[in-house]
Amino acid sequence: MFLSFLRILKFSAQDIARNIWLSLVTIIILILAIFTVNILLVVKVVGNTAVDAIKEKIDINLFLKTNADEKEIEILVSQIKELPNVKEVNYISKAEALENFKLKHQDNPEILQSLSELGQNPLTPTIVIKPANIDNFKDLENHLNSINNTIIESRNFTNYQIMLDKINQITAKVNDAGMFLSSIFVFISLLVVYNSVRVAIFTHKMEIAIMKLVGASNSFIQMPYLFSSLVYTFFGMAFVVIIFYPFLSLLQPYLEAFFVGYKVNLLNYFYFDHFVTIFGVQFLLAAFINGVTSLLAVRKYSKV
Repeated sequence: MFLSFLRILKFSAQDIARNIWLSLVTIIILILAIFTVNILLVVKVVGNTAVDAIKEKIDINLFLKTNADEKEIEILVSQIKELPNVKEVNYISKAEALENFKLKHQDNPEILQSLSELGQNPLTPTIVIKPANIDNFKDLENHLNSINNTIIESRNFTNYQIMLDKINQITAKVNDAGMFLSSIFVFISLLVVYNSVRVAIFTHKMEIAIMKLVGASNSFIQMPYLFSSLVYTFFGMAFVVIIFYPFLSLLQPYLEAFFVGYKVNLLNYFYFDHFVTIFGVQFLLAAFINGVTSLLAVRKYSKV
C-alpha cells in the first residue's frame, strides 16, 4: 500500500510537470475564485462594523429649559431610567455642554470668538438616552413622547433607522455583486480543472493502456489525477493566504481612519481570530468541489 501511494504521488508529480502551463492556469483561476470569495467576506465584515458603529452612536436627546431646577431634573432622569429599552441615561449640565462645545471647536477660533462675544452660555442642559435595543427604538420614542414634563423644552429623535437601512441595502448589493463574480470564477475553475484532467489523461493515454494490460486497477490509474486536483487546491489556497495579507495591510489604515474610535482590524480577524475557520473551510470546500470535478473527468476519459 505504501509503495502504491508513492507511485501515485510520482505519477501525479509527473502529470503536473508535463502540463506545467495548464497547471499554472488552473492554480491562477483557483486563486482568483478564492480571492473573490474573501473580498466578499471583507465587505461583509466592514458592513457589519459600520452598522455596529452607527448603533453605538444612536441616542436620544431631551433638551431642558435653562431655568430647570436640579431636583426636577433628577426626578426626570430617574423616571427615564425606569423605562423599558433604556441602556444608559446621562445628564449634561449647561456648564458641561459649554465645555464640550469648546473642546469640539477648539480648532475653530471664529466660533469660539463668537461664543465669547455673547457674554453668556447659550447652551441648554441635556439628557442623553442610549437605547438597549435599536430594534425597539420606536417604542422608546413613544414612551419618551408620553412624558409630559414642563422642564422639557424639545426632543431630538433622529431617524437613525433610515441610515441603517441604507447601509444594509448597500452591503446587500455589494454582496450580491460579489456572489455573482464568485459564482463566475467558481464555474470557470470547475471547467479548467475538468479540462486539465482531461488533457492530462489524453497525454497519458498510451501509459494508461499499458497499465491496464499489466493489471493495474481503475482506482490506481485514477488516483494520481485526483491527487493533482488536491495539489492545485493546496497551492491556490496557499497563494491566497500569502497575497491576501499585504492586501489587508494596505486596506487597514483606511478602515482605521474611517472607523475612528472603533476596533476594526481585518488582519487580526483573518489571520489570528478566524484563520482556521476561514481558510480551512475554504480549502476543504475547494478540495471537495475540485475532487468531485476531477472524479467526473477521470471516470469519463480514463476508459481505454
